[in-house]
Amino acid sequence: MALFNGLLGNATQVDLAAVQREYTRILTPHEKIERAYKLIRDMFIFTDKRLILVDKQGITGKKTQYHSIPYQNISHYSVETAGHFDLDAELCLYVSGSSLPLKKTFNKSVNIYEVQSVLSQYILK
Repeated sequence: MALFNGLLGNATQVDLAAVQREYTRILTPHEKIERAYKLIRDMFIFTDKRLILVDKQGITGKKTQYHSIPYQNISHYSVETAGHFDLDAELCLYVSGSSLPLKKTFNKSVNIYEVQSVLSQYILK
């Protein structure tokens, strides 16, 4: 089912301890991962300092791009909840200096209100 959700463009929440171990080399010494979501090979990671988008590229996925967005650079965001016919929720992040939002889709197993709460916690400081 996780692969099927990934193929449809949906993200699912993953184990934080495993993510912390795998991505420790790109974190600052006192940075803590709060939430992490996976889309096939790609990840988006909410830390207490920033949002990290991980884009695995190529057939093997060995080439990886890490896109770091400090929370203070997120000017605003929108959350679209799942409906009766559309079972997916969507998060749009508007980053300073970019006219187009970053869009992420979440399947019904992810609590979009929890994601919104994590963003609000850091953006509204």
